[in-house]
Order: sequence, then C-alpha cells, then structure tokens
Amino acid sequence: MPGFKLSLGFTIFYLTLIVLIPLSAVFLKTFTMTWEGFWSAVTSERVVASYKLTFGAALIGASINAFFGGIVAWVLVRYRFPGKRLIDALVDLPFALPTAVAGITLTALYSSNGWFGRYIEGMLGLKVAFTPVGVVVALTFIGLPFVVRTVQPVLEDAERELEEAAASLGASSLQTFLRVVFPTILPSLMTGFALAFARATGEYGSVIFIAGNMPMVSEITPLFIITKLEQYDYAGATAIAVVMLVASFFMLLTINLLQAWARGKSGK
Repeated sequence: MPGFKLSLGFTIFYLTLIVLIPLSAVFLKTFTMTWEGFWSAVTSERVVASYKLTFGAALIGASINAFFGGIVAWVLVRYRFPGKRLIDALVDLPFALPTAVAGITLTALYSSNGWFGRYIEGMLGLKVAFTPVGVVVALTFIGLPFVVRTVQPVLEDAERELEEAAASLGASSLQTFLRVVFPTILPSLMTGFALAFARATGEYGSVIFIAGNMPMVSEITPLFIITKLEQYDYAGATAIAVVMLVASFFMLLTINLLQAWARGKSGK
C-alpha cells in the first residue's frame, strides 16, 4: 500500500518516544543498583505485604467481576426492559469517572457513617473503608466495564439457532447454557477477567482514599512507589516499578493468548 514506509516509520518513532524510552529509563535507573540492593528493595517485608494486597485484591475483584459482569452482559443482551439504555450507559461510568472522584465517593459510601457502611458495619460487623476490603471494593468498581464490554459483543453475535436446536433435542435451559452458551463466551469472559485484573494491579487514584494506606495492612504497591519517590529513593522506586512492569508484561502476554484462543474458538 502507498505510504507504508512513512507510516511504519512514524509508528515506530511514536511508540519509541511514548512507550519504549520511558520504560527503558525505568530499567536503566534500576541497573544503577547492585543485585543485593535490588533484591533487598523488592523483597522487604513491607513491599511483599503490598504485593500480596495488590495482586490478591486485584484477583478477588476480577473474579467478582467475571461472575457478575457476565450476568450484567447477559441481561443487557438477552432481555428488554425499561431503563435498559441507562443501565448500559452506567456500565461505562468507571471509565469516565475520574479515579479520585470514584475513591472519594466510595469512601463516603462505605465509611462507618456512610450510607452503606453504617449498615454493613452495624449488621455484619464488617468494616469496609480504610481496610483491605475497601481496596477490593474499589478494584471491583473500576474493573466491571472490562468484563461486560468484552462478553457483550460475543453474546450479541452468538447463534441462537444452536440454543433452539439444543432445546428441541430436550435440553433444559441450564443444560443449554452450560453446554452451548457458556463454552462460546468462556474465552471472552477470561479475556475480560485478565483485563480487569491487569487494570486493578496498577490502580492508584480510587484506592488511596478508601484503603487507609496503613503499612503492612492496606498499603498498595503503586502507593509504595509514590512513597519511595517522595523520599527521593528513585532507584528503590524504579526497582519496585520493574517488578510491576514485568508482571504487566506477563499479563499482557496472557491477554494476547486468550484473544488468540477466542479467535480460534470462533473460527476467525
């Protein structure tokens, strides 16, 4: 095609300027440390505690979204009801809402005197705000659209004839869903799960307000990186950032493999 060399050169230049150079700077700064210093920075007790909270809460939040997000996508595709367009638009709210606003709102709702928090704490004895539970709530909130918007188009393109054929052969609604519909949406569901998990591991704005940021308890890794920068420990901050970056690469690889699997399953 005409202009291929020029457009390819512009693409490589743009990606190098915006992506590769900043990421390379992170690695180059980390390389100024000795191996002992790097290992000490990324495996200290406080950092490991932040890893456990960040990845653990992201995993729980993505799992919740995989279940309920699939239900939301199913309802939006398969049923007609008043207010459907409004609910469909609200799914994208976490995308449009500034993360700091989301964090403040969730904190106000789930604090001890908030609309939801007072009843949850009073009836169940469960404190949400300023605890790891609050981190899970925030990460669940920001991850929902990834699952819904990944599963929704697959359900819309699903062949209804297969479900009708299964029903005509005597299959119940549950059997039809488990053996016909679910295998079709499983690749997209797993892709949405991976995207929500990847997004949650790097979340900062919506979490710092509701987490409480207590060391060893409710301190996430992105916040710990900011703390290192405020202490002018740039090498220590980039060392932790490298660990998160490597984890992000693995998650990106997983997402690409899931998408390739989904294309293979759909025959495209």
